[in-house]
Amino acid sequence: MANVNGLTLLRHALLLGALLLSGCHATMQHHDRKLTQRLPPTYPTMPRELSKVVLPAYTIEPPDILQIDALQAVPKSPYALKSLDVLSIQATGTLPESPISGVYPIEPGGNVNLGPPYGLVKVAGLTVPEAQAAIEAHLKEFLREPLVTVALAQLAASQIVTGQYLVGPDGTVTLGSYGSISVVGQTLEQAKYTIEAHLSQYLEDPEVSVSVFAFNSKSYYVVLQGAGLGDGVYRFPITGNETVLDAISQINGLNQVSSKRIWIARPTRELGQVQILPVDYFAITEQAATHSNYQVLPGDRVFIAEDKMVAFDTQLGKLLSPFERIMGFTLLGAQTATRVSGKVLKGGGNPNGGYGGGGFQ
Repeated sequence: MANVNGLTLLRHALLLGALLLSGCHATMQHHDRKLTQRLPPTYPTMPRELSKVVLPAYTIEPPDILQIDALQAVPKSPYALKSLDVLSIQATGTLPESPISGVYPIEPGGNVNLGPPYGLVKVAGLTVPEAQAAIEAHLKEFLREPLVTVALAQLAASQIVTGQYLVGPDGTVTLGSYGSISVVGQTLEQAKYTIEAHLSQYLEDPEVSVSVFAFNSKSYYVVLQGAGLGDGVYRFPITGNETVLDAISQINGLNQVSSKRIWIARPTRELGQVQILPVDYFAITEQAATHSNYQVLPGDRVFIAEDKMVAFDTQLGKLLSPFERIMGFTLLGAQTATRVSGKVLKGGGNPNGGYGGGGFQ
């Protein structure tokens, strides 16, 4: 009876699998027809390998990282000296064994150290002429007629406006003690003038250089359809020179569940409008043809479709797996019941034919 039930379940499962196979096959054909109908022909004017275009001027957006360097950072006069500023000090009439000549940083306490035996001189908060007079008055305690010349060699502020600066979510960069300034949506040239105009509040005719250290806001995507096992999405920064083949090489080629059906989905500003650029993978790879090896632009999705047979096999496995488990448990139960009942009818497995452990002689 158990064997009959198992065979019945097997017949039902095979019938269900055949129905699913025909249904999925029809769905696949319908999907392929839809895909074929909506894929437009090759665009002859689209930029591609051997006929690329230069991308528009780069606009700054979060979370780009900018390299900003102050080429000229002279403070507006009168400038009050601060800690970490560096002074160039030249003095005559000093002791032969203790000359004063060179650059001297202003220490965090606001003092400049002239070395033994002269010691420290407080100069923070003074202008350069005032600092010169203060140093000269201090040296008169040790020398008869010292003559001192003081110049500002380096600003502490110029060290701050140098390095990499992250464009924050609000579109601003923070320039240390000079505050924040908005640069979102600007080109590098516009950002340069904006930053210089902001620094002119504190510096005399400032000049800066601005470049992009990390292109984080402009990117394209490679989408791998996963044949029912989960899709993969990979994001890569745009450098302005990528083609479809470059994008595929970034993921080390196609995987086992991928087909050769590839296209670029390009976003458009018109709501509901989609631009699809089909890619002839065999022509690109086997024949070095460039007609569909399009240049990848910011925001493009390079879509690699799944292999339909692998996808069907995955779906079929998901649908039949519960029935296989049910049948496995049923057959296992039937076999166990048959073995147990056979042993009981034969006397519980006692070779002497009796019940129990001993038997009668």
